[in-house]
Amino acid sequence: MSLTSAYQHKLAEKLTILNDRGQGVLIRMYNIKKTCSDPKSKPPFLLEKSMEPSLKYINKKFPNIDVRNSTQHLGPVHREKAEIIRFLTNYYQSFVDVMEFRDHVYELLNTIDACQCYFDINLNFDFTRSYLDLIVTYTSVILLLSRIEDRRILIGMYNCAHEMLHGHGDPSFARLGQMVLEYDHPLKKLTEEFGPHTKAVSGALLSLHFLFVRRNQGAEQWRSAQLLSLISNPPAMINPANSDTMACEYLSVEVMERWIIIGFLLCHGCLNSNSQCQKLWKLCLQGSLYITLIREDVLQVHKVTEDLFSSLKGLWRVFKGGRSDSHVPLFFLSGQFHCQRRQFLRMAVKELETVLADEPGLLGPKALFAFMALSFIRDEVTWLVRHTENVTKTKTPEDYADSSIAELLFLLEEIRSLVRRHIKVIQQYHLQYLARFDALVLSDIIQVNIMFN
Repeated sequence: MSLTSAYQHKLAEKLTILNDRGQGVLIRMYNIKKTCSDPKSKPPFLLEKSMEPSLKYINKKFPNIDVRNSTQHLGPVHREKAEIIRFLTNYYQSFVDVMEFRDHVYELLNTIDACQCYFDINLNFDFTRSYLDLIVTYTSVILLLSRIEDRRILIGMYNCAHEMLHGHGDPSFARLGQMVLEYDHPLKKLTEEFGPHTKAVSGALLSLHFLFVRRNQGAEQWRSAQLLSLISNPPAMINPANSDTMACEYLSVEVMERWIIIGFLLCHGCLNSNSQCQKLWKLCLQGSLYITLIREDVLQVHKVTEDLFSSLKGLWRVFKGGRSDSHVPLFFLSGQFHCQRRQFLRMAVKELETVLADEPGLLGPKALFAFMALSFIRDEVTWLVRHTENVTKTKTPEDYADSSIAELLFLLEEIRSLVRRHIKVIQQYHLQYLARFDALVLSDIIQVNIMFN
């Protein structure tokens, strides 16, 4: 990708704008789903007895509803057309926004492919993150749309009322109705649409491999490496903690899991041809049984994967490689795995907090340790909450219930308080570090480049 084409097309700006817009559309789909699933908040005419024949007719004929020749079926709609328009306008416009969001997403994805953009989380962190976020947000929007049971009735009834009131249907209805039909089986349709984007998506996901493997180490590996310990090597206690992938150190494991699972579900072609993709995919399947779409709406990873891959022989073998004949996953030890990590973190973070509270000056060179501790605790707490709410049948329920979680939350708050209280220590240290170390190193690098050029 040339810098000229990147600047010309304003790809980073468009990714930022579409991600923000996508979050808004996703929240509206969530609110519509929530409203329509509760009889107390459902639009009142969807519950009226007199409306039942009209609702059944609209649902059956959608989107080809003959308003003019169906007065016997749509009489109740005609009587309340003004009220229906008033009540359903916001619903209908939200569905139209989904359609427009889809158009803009595909236009941008096609532009990115045409520009042959290179994605690597370790090199262009913000660009790669925005790209993967957009794919996940868009997929979440479509999945939420398909979970709104009354979507056909809401859209069809609004269009009928619009035609009765104005003499013609809404201009967006034809395309919107077709889109709703296409996404009755959302993942199947999405995999067809994302086929051309497989190269870019798989490249971005593969750049996560080293980072994701490192963040998924078990408690024993953490213990062997003496993770988060400041006193394990006293001579190096005041040495600054560095990382070549600083922005990635705080990246949520849950976010990476969403990228990997949804990315490979949509672009599953690379799972057959690339062993690295398979390894990353299987590691991700071992980590979580559920991933969050928005709030309490989740994607049941193994069930969705089984439904999608069962008809694809090669991919079914990839998925079934970690499963027994009884279809019980052999790697459902994730509960125990995370339980052991939480036990380790309670001890390690308690030690870290004690040392930093006693010697707050260490927050200068070792600020990275504090932020890593916060990140690890966040990952474990969100994993536990997500699975406690959704795992209903298990032989080891104790792995999904932690009576000591309050201690972990307390330690998280203690580390946060320490950082906030001594923020000037961290600021002063890094200002001096920039001036006395980074500036000298940068000067040396510039001199070497001048000599060789």
